[in-house]
Amino acid sequence: MEKRIVFFDLDGTLLNDDKGINDSTREAIAALKKEGHIVAIATGRAPFFFEHIRQELNIDTYVSYNGSYVVLEGEVVFTNPLDESSLQALTDLALQNEHAVVYMDHEDMRANVPDSERINESMGTLNVGMLPAHDPLYYKDRFIYQSLLFCAEGEEKAYEELLQAFDFVRWHPFSVDVVPAGGSKFKGIGKITEKLGIPLERQYAFGDALNDLQMLQGIPNSVAMGSGLQEAKDAAKWITTSNNEDGIAHGLKLAGLL
Repeated sequence: MEKRIVFFDLDGTLLNDDKGINDSTREAIAALKKEGHIVAIATGRAPFFFEHIRQELNIDTYVSYNGSYVVLEGEVVFTNPLDESSLQALTDLALQNEHAVVYMDHEDMRANVPDSERINESMGTLNVGMLPAHDPLYYKDRFIYQSLLFCAEGEEKAYEELLQAFDFVRWHPFSVDVVPAGGSKFKGIGKITEKLGIPLERQYAFGDALNDLQMLQGIPNSVAMGSGLQEAKDAAKWITTSNNEDGIAHGLKLAGLL
């Protein structure tokens, strides 16, 4: 079989609900590599949120921040930071609405408020063992690749109307990812596959959530997790079992890779 590349989302996909890796998933990843295929990650997470996963699975190619920070074999090949003036406008509106904001670069993160229950609750679900320190000016004079806006469902509409430079993608009842307009995991994946010369028909993707839709729609060989959102299932070619029920191994069999 010719070399394939397989992109895995993390939360709800490669990771089970305890944020761990099932034995069947670990074995499936090893089998893919043994066959000569490339295993990569495509996530909304910051790079420092999944370094331990990359080390555990020996993965050095990834799309992070929903396509805004892309690494191929350990080297950065594409970045797409947020517009600073628009980020200032976002911050001003968030302060007016008493909404917290977290600013994230490739190495660290900071919050515009010293403490927030919404930050603590939503980021706590990621089980990464860290919360942002307080620095309301962290976005000044540095590249910020993603922000997190902490607001209730529907409250992001006011930001969407004002800030055309950004897209807002909800990942938690209290939080949305703020990414460059038009950015996506699928576009980030393209930066990798173009350099590797791997055509679309030899690309595969696994996902479960709203930030996976363009990836699942754009890559014909796509797999949605059985535990994922209906929108993800509608976008994918195959639907596997849940992330807790050997969904990765089963999905790779559905796709003919194992």
